[in-house]
Amino acid sequence: MQRRIFSGVQPTHGLTLGNYLGAIRNWVRLQRDYECIYCVVDLHALTAVHDATAMRQNTREVAAALLACGIDPAESVLFVQSNVAAHSELAWIFNCITPLGWVNRMTQFKEKAGKNRENAPLGLFAYPVLQAADILAYKATHVPVGEDQKQHLELSRDIAGAFNRKFVADYFPIPEPLILGEATRVMSLRDGTKKMSKSDPSDMSRINLTDDADAIALKFQKAKSDALSGLSVDPENRPEATNLLTIYAALSDRRVADVAEEFAGASFSEFKRLLADLAVATLTPIAAEMRRLLADPSHLDAVLASGAERAQAMAAPILDEVRDAVGFLQPKPR
Repeated sequence: MQRRIFSGVQPTHGLTLGNYLGAIRNWVRLQRDYECIYCVVDLHALTAVHDATAMRQNTREVAAALLACGIDPAESVLFVQSNVAAHSELAWIFNCITPLGWVNRMTQFKEKAGKNRENAPLGLFAYPVLQAADILAYKATHVPVGEDQKQHLELSRDIAGAFNRKFVADYFPIPEPLILGEATRVMSLRDGTKKMSKSDPSDMSRINLTDDADAIALKFQKAKSDALSGLSVDPENRPEATNLLTIYAALSDRRVADVAEEFAGASFSEFKRLLADLAVATLTPIAAEMRRLLADPSHLDAVLASGAERAQAMAAPILDEVRDAVGFLQPKPR
């Protein structure tokens, strides 16, 4: 079977350096060795975004970021989730065979709903079942995952197995996690113990993919450091130093240990300047290309529409077979 990847990103405003190093850069590289399907998952975003204008704007912004970072729409399939109805229909079929206990074990719902659990939307609870449908609608064999998504992929594997046992043996492949080398977990520039996040109230805590050279340089210059001399990797006692070394290593495609050895005797100010220069060289071309793409929304929409047609062509025969397997009466052509 051909190795096929599915991965998605929510259309929330403001992708960061963490999104780039933790996911998007890997997606670009995977295009060389896999058949890749990349999706802007607006159905998932609807659990939190209830502003139609913002949803459309964010969807285009994320698509522009993916293209600017190097996703090739001729090589990979890039589309918007809601444009392919198979995701929603397959999610409902999976809802009907997924035990409630499996979903109850998902820790992300508990974390996101918090104390407001009774008022949390049903979509947030069923979110991982829709994720399973996203993956299996294309019979994807591999899924790039970070630490926070491993549990959801396990559920997708369980759901594939449940369908295969109930209806058609070995119909869905059991998707494998794809973990690529040394994980890049980018932390806040203001607090090295917290993940870099677009939802952080302080814009100084993150590097946005749309930041210009001056903003990037200022943010690294103002990034939190500690009072110790030199730099070293010590997540427990020196989280800020560890974070900056990790970012430098990821941007330069080097091992963190090698970077730490090189800069063991450097001052924070000297290292921050070099890190800012490296980040500017990497990110400013991406920001410029994003601005170019966003200035022509009709072109961007056409790229996504073309991707949706290709995705629909891939998912339609799979969904037809699923409908037949579960016993849905399907209309016959006249």
